[in-house]
Amino acid sequence: MTLPLLCDLSRDELANWCQAQGEQPYRADQIRKWIFGKRVSDFEAMTDLPAGLRTKLAEQFTVFSSRVAAHQRSSDGTQKLLIELADGENVECVLMREDDRRTICISTQVGCGMGCMFCASGLLGLSRNLSAGEIVEQILRLDRLLPALERITNIVVMGMGEPLANLSSLLKALTTLDEKGGLGLSARRITISTVGLPEKIRELARAGKPYNLAVSLHAPNDALRSELVPVNRNIGIEAILAAADEFFEQTGRRVTYEYVVLAERNDSLKEARELAALLRGRNAHINLIPMNAVCELPFHDPAAERLRAFIEVVEQAGVTTTVRKRKGADIDAACGQLRLRHAGAPQLVPIQAMS
Repeated sequence: MTLPLLCDLSRDELANWCQAQGEQPYRADQIRKWIFGKRVSDFEAMTDLPAGLRTKLAEQFTVFSSRVAAHQRSSDGTQKLLIELADGENVECVLMREDDRRTICISTQVGCGMGCMFCASGLLGLSRNLSAGEIVEQILRLDRLLPALERITNIVVMGMGEPLANLSSLLKALTTLDEKGGLGLSARRITISTVGLPEKIRELARAGKPYNLAVSLHAPNDALRSELVPVNRNIGIEAILAAADEFFEQTGRRVTYEYVVLAERNDSLKEARELAALLRGRNAHINLIPMNAVCELPFHDPAAERLRAFIEVVEQAGVTTTVRKRKGADIDAACGQLRLRHAGAPQLVPIQAMS
């Protein structure tokens, strides 16, 4: 039987557990310092804890309930892990290196139920939400890939799943990172991506922490977006933008709009002009993401000159635009791709049959 994950407990919950064992609450911070700061996973090695407390920890908890099912390394320093959870399900997480930044990308669900047509994460459907501890476990796994003097500097919640559909577990996981004994990562260094769930965006704003919000837009009008992102049929771009505007008003954090650029699907000059008109006047930033090809999906990235023309139209309208750098191009870099390969790819359904 798998023991409960210690990181499913918040700092306060761990302090309460220590008290219930007859120990002082400060023992919780010592335990967390060993796990987060010193990267120790064996309770017996936590030498400043009483022997009896170490025994109780080992009897009642585990730091890792998962195992690394696959570990890929790219020539650019990117590393990708396929994590097999205690129930046999798999999730992915990634470590990316660039200059003085060490950014990790984590998952919040096993699979995804949003059905975006160009994303490998949803091809096997949604299995379940991750617990807060399972989210933290990915962070600890990636942190332990770094040399002793290096630390995670940024987190992007852009892995498998829709983060706002598992918001309570996600917020619990992220909050513990900046509490005493954690990794010391402030909310300003964390970006949460969403397909656009208006009420959940508002709930995130009410959390009162300056997280960065990235809205996965991918189309400038409802007709096209509903083809590419089927859940849009029940939401609509107008409602998403209204919620994002409220997020900016409450948090002061500029919203990023992500736009996966699909050759011959959403990369015309017409769509560039629509996108510019949609975001002109907002304190917004567009992050263009050339499609990272997945062999099971009928999409690819646009030609360089076509992408440049798209960017020029948007920037001439006064909307700040960047193109995301491709990392890990020589491994299964697309989100969900490594899991898909290990599980066996499902038969591809033609896009016109699903729209």
